[in-house]
Amino acid sequence: MEGAVFIGGGGEDYAVQQGLLLKYANRHGLVAGATGTGKSVTLQILAEGFSKAGVPVFLADVKGDLSGLAGTMADTHKLHEAFQKRAATIGFSDYTYESFPVTFWDLYGEQGHPIRTTVTEMGPLLLARLLELSDAQEGVLNIAFRVADEEGMALLDLKDLQALLVWVGQNAEDLSLRYGNVATSSVGAIQRQLLVLENQGGQMLFGEPALELTDLMRTEVNGQGRISILAADKLMGSPKLYATFLLWLLSELFEELPEVGDPEKPKLVFFFDEAHLLFDDAPKALVDKVEQVARLIRSKGVGVYFITQNPADVPEDILGQLGNRIQHALRAFTAKDQKELRQAAETYRDNPRFSTEEAIREVGTGEAVTSMLEAKGAPGVVERTLIRPPSSNLGAIDAGLRAQVIAASPIAGKYETLVDRESAFEILTYDGGRTTGTSRRTTGSRSSKPAPTFGEEVAKVVIKELKGTTGKRIVRGILGGLFKAR
Repeated sequence: MEGAVFIGGGGEDYAVQQGLLLKYANRHGLVAGATGTGKSVTLQILAEGFSKAGVPVFLADVKGDLSGLAGTMADTHKLHEAFQKRAATIGFSDYTYESFPVTFWDLYGEQGHPIRTTVTEMGPLLLARLLELSDAQEGVLNIAFRVADEEGMALLDLKDLQALLVWVGQNAEDLSLRYGNVATSSVGAIQRQLLVLENQGGQMLFGEPALELTDLMRTEVNGQGRISILAADKLMGSPKLYATFLLWLLSELFEELPEVGDPEKPKLVFFFDEAHLLFDDAPKALVDKVEQVARLIRSKGVGVYFITQNPADVPEDILGQLGNRIQHALRAFTAKDQKELRQAAETYRDNPRFSTEEAIREVGTGEAVTSMLEAKGAPGVVERTLIRPPSSNLGAIDAGLRAQVIAASPIAGKYETLVDRESAFEILTYDGGRTTGTSRRTTGSRSSKPAPTFGEEVAKVVIKELKGTTGKRIVRGILGGLFKAR
């Protein structure tokens, strides 16, 4: 389909092609449905379609099977005949098997290139959510970041933050006079939560070289958009880490990308799988900011698509901004299920040919109820759609092919070697091999000669961090500058 991502066939005989207009793809979307109804295949064919249209894609591979995008469906596949028949039914005349350009990423560095950020870039507010801190503990963490900013200390990894918190605890009395109460009990609680995060492997997220967003927005010589796949099967063992990392990445895109208005096609499409993890037990302030970024990031040319089992998993104010919808079957076993199914049906523009509520209950595997934005961004009439078959491999690729793809990646070797430059840990811990503790900067120091200030000691670090730390100081935090008033 010209100017659109082909999704499948609709109408009474499934011969009417259904597509997602690229012009409105940055208006965000939803893919929902119960387990086993075909959401993963839908996500796969959307990634294929955007890639062929020259749009880079970022998605998390929760079950491991989306790695198949890097491989080709074979004629010997057990579903070969069924897919060929489906292609003929929906008028997919140019259906062929092919692989797509893929970059594999892995927070743990095992199934893809390491993907990292720095503690500074994560910011105190997202880090507080990741650590599940109380308001008082979050306040102390904000003070620690403020001290690091004022003294030009880079916070790159967890040991930097741990060293800074030790210093804050040792100087709690002086800091309390300047910033308000700094309870050593709060410092201890934060340190304990950092240990929990380390035990979950969270320390792998922080360090350098940090991710450059341009590496998620690559296109190939042939014009195809590169698909970035985050290995998330192991990461899902720490759901808070998974949700916070994706939220951080979304906030970085919002903060760093320039305004482009409404482009003819998105600059990037971002799929947020298991979206309920973002909103489970989330404070209202966070939900409000996610709503704001969903509304504003479209002007940066980024389309955000939430993948979840039930539309009710997404807050109503955010759900209202998701214009492109693919709804697989919902099960209604309880009164609550039936109510949610009715609510889901009510959000669609009615089709006189069938009952939307009944269709959502009845569609089979590989079939969905769809509604895409049409001219001037108006919601299209709901349609029963037979989802097109994938061209890439259905299911996970083997370890050998994954290794080949990683080795041939255009960023191979860029992130693999961890760099540990001078930062807060080195500044606070060492002085010519001597442990300094609090002697480097305390208002009550009794040194025989004036101790140099942090600013004098870390001038070199300040210069390095002017663009990274100081430049981002005002806007750092949850979803860029949207939280600066907090």
